[in-house]
Amino acid sequence: MNVFTQIWKSLYSPKDIARFRFQGIGKTIGYVFLLTFLSILPTLSYASVSLVEGVRTTGALLRDDLPPFSIENGELRSAAAEPIHIDQGGFTIIFDSTGEVTREEVERFPNAIALLKNEAVLVASHQAQHYSYAAFPDVVITDEDVRAFITSLQSLLPVLIPLFGLVLYVLACAGKFISVCLLAFFGLIFAGMLDKKLRYRHTWIMSAYGITLSTVFFALMEAVQTIVPYGMFIHWFVSLAVLFLAVKEVPASA
Repeated sequence: MNVFTQIWKSLYSPKDIARFRFQGIGKTIGYVFLLTFLSILPTLSYASVSLVEGVRTTGALLRDDLPPFSIENGELRSAAAEPIHIDQGGFTIIFDSTGEVTREEVERFPNAIALLKNEAVLVASHQAQHYSYAAFPDVVITDEDVRAFITSLQSLLPVLIPLFGLVLYVLACAGKFISVCLLAFFGLIFAGMLDKKLRYRHTWIMSAYGITLSTVFFALMEAVQTIVPYGMFIHWFVSLAVLFLAVKEVPASA
């Protein structure tokens, strides 16, 4: 059966998931890799666009809209008497040498770059990274240095974006395989409860297909930039429910 047909059937048919238990383990591993790759495409796309736009916008703002500044002894210093907020089509730039803005306030934005009193914060698709100035206690950084860095960063984006994608994919694959392995143990419990003769190999394969519905749902939510409350709980509840129904479809004589 075509792998994309398997993805489709795994969305709605526990009976087909039960039938997949006799499939080769190699093909199932390939399925998990493909499913994971498809699931990260919305995240990778938004993060890449946000990074490119953020670097471009930051370079322009440093040149035209922000006051001269320096970072010395772990602190941002400038003549600005109040924080500066600039919204560029859904991307937010925050400059605050006064200490009024906190990292938590920055993290509320979906996409943002903030130079705060003691740290820089980068937010891409609601994922925040923090960079403390204290990591460079003996270095003086000026706005001219940052402009030069932004220019260099722009030239490195064709390398950095694929590297980011690779790291994201590896981490997502690791998380997906851990989920499948844990689900497979629950599959054995379900098999015992329902008096089905299944081995771990069978429940592992069924678990790999059982996570499809949850994975596709969260990928679609990411594509439309919608945050799902209690996402981890929903993922496990849906995956366990699908796996239970699939085990239930296994003939008692299997």
